[in-house]
Amino acid sequence: MRVRDLLAPGAPRLRLLAAEDELDRQVSGVMTTDLQDPGRYLHGGELVLTGMLWRTGPDDSERFVRTIVAGGAVALAAGEAEVGPVPEDLVAACRRHRMPLLAVPDDIAFGTVTEFIGRQVSADRAADLAALVDRHRLLVSAAGGGGLDAVLDLLGGDLDLDCWVLAPTGRVVAGPVDRLSAEERDQLVRANLAAQRQRRRAPHRARLAGGSYSLLPAPASAEADVSLSDWVLVVAGDVTEWTVKRQQLAENLARLVAVERVRRDEGRRLRRRLADEVLTLLQRDADPGEISRTLYASAAMAAKYEGDAVGPLVTEGSWLVLSAEGTGLPDGAVRSILEEALTDATDGALVAGAGGGAVVVLPAPATPVPADALRELLAPLEAGLGSEGRITLGVSAPASEAGGLRGALEEARHARRIAAARVGRVCVAGPEELASHVLLLAAVPDEVRRAFRSRLLDKVIAYDIEHQADLVRTLEAFLRSDGSWTRCAAQLHVHVNTLRYRIGRIEELTGRDLSRLEDRVDFYLALELA
Repeated sequence: MRVRDLLAPGAPRLRLLAAEDELDRQVSGVMTTDLQDPGRYLHGGELVLTGMLWRTGPDDSERFVRTIVAGGAVALAAGEAEVGPVPEDLVAACRRHRMPLLAVPDDIAFGTVTEFIGRQVSADRAADLAALVDRHRLLVSAAGGGGLDAVLDLLGGDLDLDCWVLAPTGRVVAGPVDRLSAEERDQLVRANLAAQRQRRRAPHRARLAGGSYSLLPAPASAEADVSLSDWVLVVAGDVTEWTVKRQQLAENLARLVAVERVRRDEGRRLRRRLADEVLTLLQRDADPGEISRTLYASAAMAAKYEGDAVGPLVTEGSWLVLSAEGTGLPDGAVRSILEEALTDATDGALVAGAGGGAVVVLPAPATPVPADALRELLAPLEAGLGSEGRITLGVSAPASEAGGLRGALEEARHARRIAAARVGRVCVAGPEELASHVLLLAAVPDEVRRAFRSRLLDKVIAYDIEHQADLVRTLEAFLRSDGSWTRCAAQLHVHVNTLRYRIGRIEELTGRDLSRLEDRVDFYLALELA
């Protein structure tokens, strides 16, 4: 701000007494003092606020003004609350040294002046940084440069403003990783996805135990549909309470993040073409050598950017295949989601589009990734899925060579059908489940499964509803106890005779005999389908 801003409408009611030609000086801060010699505490650019208690006579005014001029002060504001009106000798001294002199009426507190200057200076600094961010955004757009971390570091150091860029899975794209816990990141991305799904106007606000945060989506495209793969700019504090210039800073930064995301996606085009080619080769059961050459090209491209060796990745490594499907999502959404989600897992993932889903071929990690870990990775996306939205994912066992990828693809698709048969918005099944009866159930058409479940359980469920009985829960406990009357009765906290009565009632309703293994298996499968 400039000295003249202290006399503008909306500023504290100060009166100008001297040096009206020097009002364009830049004010960078405030120092309040009644020391006779405050020069050693001045750094330059300050407005000096004083109650004039240092003055015992006219000569003191000359000495005081000379001292603050030497220290680099840009203006002097004298309060009239303690010693009355500003004396003429102080006015004369300020005129001689061309030091702007302002009188602070006795009903204006120094704190009011200090607060006003602090707000103006902070807003000006934010405006300067906003211009810097805007220039950086243009540079990124024109030259394809990066630098999100550098910009966020600048904001943190210059404005003490903590900012992060988060992927929808909670991964930190840019910003101070150690200042947000994994739980906080999970809560923030869920809050952003939920707000976008509800079409709430940004910025969104989230209040966590550690404070409040503002969420500014950074969409990679202008499409109306909510993208579950978009980044979000997280800013500590509530930007709606900021000045207009500070809000512009946040908005420009969100635009920069969106530009950076688009630039990154442009760099994935060649990798996507290679991924689609690999999927085409697998679907037509191509020669393993041809598949290997395509995988080698993908690995070479990744190594070009990472500076790594290529050979061992293809010649000695093994591969996993993931098959994913999205329900209630636009075409291409699942592919983008998995590209974003697997960024931390591996740089070698090839993600191909497959209708409303995706197929992923990626180098197998040294330690197998359990299905539960993938489910946990994708869990935050649940907040952005509508009532009909689902993501189901199947994972194959590692294939030790390119020739085994065709079988791994089929295995992943079978596992995905198992995941689809489960309840939940994000479901994942792994290769360990392919030896289970669940695989057989997943392969059975939906209408057949519904008919099978209905024939065995409908009468039992209806009896429970009509008589407030507990036959279904009793049946589940009986099967879990392997048909042991005593163990089952203990689990249900009922007498054995009560248990025998309930099981008898189930047998009467269904015409089945729970002492027979075949009937027990049928009931078990029916309950699994339920």
